Amino acid sequence: MQGNMPPEAQEKIEELQELQETAQQVAEQKEQAQTALNESKTALTALEDVDEDAGMYREIGEVLVETDYESAYDDLENKVDSLEVRVEQLEKQESRVEEQFDELQGELQQMLQGGAGGAPAGPGGPGAGGA
Repeated sequence: MQGNMPPEAQEKIEELQELQETAQQVAEQKEQAQTALNESKTALTALEDVDEDAGMYREIGEVLVETDYESAYDDLENKVDSLEVRVEQLEKQESRVEEQFDELQGELQQMLQGGAGGAPAGPGGPGAGGA
């Protein structure tokens, strides 16, 4: 019957759906990390143009706390480094998920084509056809 799908194929479809959700979550996390990285790099570049004697404040929660140039610069550098590592990790994770998705999709196609090839639809069947 054409409407029935083997349980193995249904499981693969469910796995594909889960992988697709995972891929979306990873892509969102990567986008957020990339945005934070770009903002931090912009702030670091802007900080390089500021006089080292200028009064500085950093936000901690909802409170502004006075800080010095060197601490602010070091904190931003550390944040940039950390975010670069995070983005790289997310890119690798994204690649792994894509590979798993492609592999699973191929397995599912083989499974479905293998099942459909054994039971052709329509009159005649294998070897039918004349001349």
